[in-house]
Amino acid sequence: MDRRSFLKGTAAAGLVGASAGLAGPALSQGAAARTLRFVPQANLANFDPIWGTQYVVRNAAAMVWDTLYGFDETLTPKRQMVEAEQVSADGLTWEFRLRPGLKFHDGTAVLAKDVVASLTRWSARDPMGLMVKALQNELVAVDDRNFRWVLKKPYPKLLMALGKNSTPMCFMMPERLAKTDPFQQVSEFIGSGPMRFKRDEWNPGARAVFERFADYVPREESSSWLAGGKRMGVDRIEWLVMPDPATAAAALQNGEVDWWENPITDLVPQLRRNRNIRVDIADPLGNIGTFRMNHTTTPFNNVKARRAVLAALSQEDYMRALVGDDDKLWKPLPGYFTPGTPLYSEEGGEILKGPRNLDAAKRLLAESGYNGTPVTCVVAQDQPITKAQGDVTADLLKRIGFNVDFVATDWGTTGQRRAMKNPVGQGGWSMFHSWHAGADCINPAVYNAIRASGDGAWFGWPNIPAVETEVANWFEAPDLAAEKAVINRLNKAALDNVVYAPTGFFLGYQAWRANVSGIAKGPLPFFWGVSKT
Repeated sequence: MDRRSFLKGTAAAGLVGASAGLAGPALSQGAAARTLRFVPQANLANFDPIWGTQYVVRNAAAMVWDTLYGFDETLTPKRQMVEAEQVSADGLTWEFRLRPGLKFHDGTAVLAKDVVASLTRWSARDPMGLMVKALQNELVAVDDRNFRWVLKKPYPKLLMALGKNSTPMCFMMPERLAKTDPFQQVSEFIGSGPMRFKRDEWNPGARAVFERFADYVPREESSSWLAGGKRMGVDRIEWLVMPDPATAAAALQNGEVDWWENPITDLVPQLRRNRNIRVDIADPLGNIGTFRMNHTTTPFNNVKARRAVLAALSQEDYMRALVGDDDKLWKPLPGYFTPGTPLYSEEGGEILKGPRNLDAAKRLLAESGYNGTPVTCVVAQDQPITKAQGDVTADLLKRIGFNVDFVATDWGTTGQRRAMKNPVGQGGWSMFHSWHAGADCINPAVYNAIRASGDGAWFGWPNIPAVETEVANWFEAPDLAAEKAVINRLNKAALDNVVYAPTGFFLGYQAWRANVSGIAKGPLPFFWGVSKT
């Protein structure tokens, strides 16, 4: 029996033992209505949203830590923790005032010194933060509610940097936590967001629990994505880790969970036949599949080896492995930017178009001087998006002529390992799979994975001056026409040098019980405004 038939059969059967994975106390009717049980995309293996960039960490962190600004559904940064800001006529001095009454979960007030320390830690890891840090003359707390940022050169996109939803988001932490080395994980999880993290109930691999923070004061505006009033409609949110899709589908159908973040497409027809379940596209901006190579070690430190992958890679193979036979859920992507957005470009994308050329790929690999060194492919098996891509890659690389060392692991371990720069034989890696939300790929400011600044770049650490030159040019572009011209050159430079291999554009689903209301579309699950009856 093939995988798809097995999943459909077990989901339809209801997997009588599904509830075995939900060990916990029985809830009264009232308590059940105040508790939201959620199946996340993967295990919450670590919980420092500045140290790493995994979406699962960001999604949980958005409940616990608040931000100075937040993107709304129009991708516009709006005030969140900030009450007011002022910028000097020359664009060099920014002054900010915090909202009154902000409080951390340990009962202490949120002060400007906490913000300064948090900005300092974030700016050491985030590409936009690094740009601001390079321009910084002064970042100081003026008093308890006011802080000042003085730059050497104007940075008009500062509010975008502070409010973006791409990882690492600019979360505010208490000063004592924010002073943690940004390349080490924090040891406490104290924020000022609408939910408190219940560390005493955290069981990595099984469950994470969040409890409504009674002292949180939401903004008066209606919520929109990460902006506006974050009003919680439930008192408790339980994240229940279910790496097996059939188990998650059965639990949703049986009413044992309320909301499943990313049901696989194979099971969607079965879920739709259940009148107690709602299914919809999670985010119209979709996702970009990612084949990320390590530019610092053989064989992918040679551009010809990377281009060999592009010459042979079939995006259709990857996308059908991800979404099945529904052509409405995917499209080829001969570039890096989100389809349907103003900066979408196919410049330089010929290598990804037309019939795949295995012979050309083999020639490129030979020209790279590849000598049979094992290619360590780190592939998370508990994340459907990465597992599906990894299965295709294992076959693809072997057909090109790579010696494949396939490391089947979990998403949490992938997140730890991809941060390591060890040699391949000493715990390092050659490639891994991921994906990027379309909202994170609309322009170079929020698109970490397109950057090619060496040690300051995303995992894989590409060092490609031609790409960075165009990124800088984009920031200087005076209008949309100029931005588009720059993006065409950037897209070509990124493909010529293979910053990473895009495996295609795809849409994903989310599913929830009919008695749950307030679920919005977007690049992450927004828990505020969600309630149960």
